[in-house]
Amino acid sequence: MASIAPSPGAGSTRYNRNRRGQLAIWWQEIDRATLVLVLILMAIGAVAVAAGSPASARRLSTAKEKLPDLYFFSLHLRWQILGLCAMFWASTLGKDGARRLGIVLGGAMFAALVLVPFVGSEVNGARRWLHLGISLQPSEFLKCGFPILLAWILSWRARDPRIPVVGLCFGLMGVLGLLLMLQPDFGSTMLFSGTFLVLILLSGIDIRRIGMFFGMGIAGLVLMYFTYDNGRNRIDNFLFGGTAFDQVDLAQRTLLNGGWTGLGFWMGTRKLALPEAHTDYIFSVVGEEFGLLACMAIVIVYLTILIRVILRLVEEEDLFTVLAASGFAAQFGGQAFINILVNLQLFPSKGMTLPLISYGGSSTVAMCLCMGLLLAITRRNPFIQREKFSLRAVGESQ
Repeated sequence: MASIAPSPGAGSTRYNRNRRGQLAIWWQEIDRATLVLVLILMAIGAVAVAAGSPASARRLSTAKEKLPDLYFFSLHLRWQILGLCAMFWASTLGKDGARRLGIVLGGAMFAALVLVPFVGSEVNGARRWLHLGISLQPSEFLKCGFPILLAWILSWRARDPRIPVVGLCFGLMGVLGLLLMLQPDFGSTMLFSGTFLVLILLSGIDIRRIGMFFGMGIAGLVLMYFTYDNGRNRIDNFLFGGTAFDQVDLAQRTLLNGGWTGLGFWMGTRKLALPEAHTDYIFSVVGEEFGLLACMAIVIVYLTILIRVILRLVEEEDLFTVLAASGFAAQFGGQAFINILVNLQLFPSKGMTLPLISYGGSSTVAMCLCMGLLLAITRRNPFIQREKFSLRAVGESQ
């Protein structure tokens, strides 16, 4: 009998069906509520950067080059599109793929941090960027790998309790803190230290080692105060007043200037005097133009994401998943609330962006990639979960 050759379009049709099937599985397994909340924050960010862009564009314009009012807004949209692509791609990975990507990213960014003090570019007295065709801030992309890298190491103890995972993690954190302070970047050091503390506590560390960690943290703060002029000045300005304090005071006054409902889009005036209105102090711009109610709504969205991640982990049995997802949540929430507290004049100025809202290149893409990895790690088959719940209910009834 003569063989029947497949039609020319059969292969592409089969591929399209497989692709649609994979997307359907992805849509069933990811945490859709978290995805929607992240997209809401990014939409708020686009509007907020459009509101803050004129202040920064006019401030940075020169006699030779006048920047358009929406200069930073147009750039931000490009970074958001790239960030969305990174987030959706990362969220399609399986848990093993996300773990491998996080470990590779963590190792690569550690290596990049070693190079920064020697070949990095200096901006405003800090050397934090590498120019590799594009400007790259390794500490931002380390956020994508750091929780996964720590969670992976800490999960080794489940296989062999004799492995000194806590000592390895303390050593890793010590090296990271040193590399960051060589830039110097005290804000990122604090953020990574907080994430490290959350993961160490969740891993079941001995109470004596917790005391040792706090002792090391206090010793590090004292050492920073006496050796890092910028950090000491910011603390002194926050406690006793000064130039940096005046900036934070201006941010608070800008935030409160709009009252509960705001002055209206592009109607703010105090924002024009704010430094970094499109990045560090964008929360104050939102307060002036859209009101304190809008600021409260943003805080609620951040809190809802954190609560949603916690609820997602309640029934989780895999130690790596619990630690990695908790690390991403702690890092995300910590950065958001440090920025908000600075704008409220309740924390020393840190130069830290508001996640998914502030303008940024590395920060926007890296934070989107972080959220994509979080969605990938917390993917869950709903049918298996229902079966587990049914079996547990039957067991309890018996």
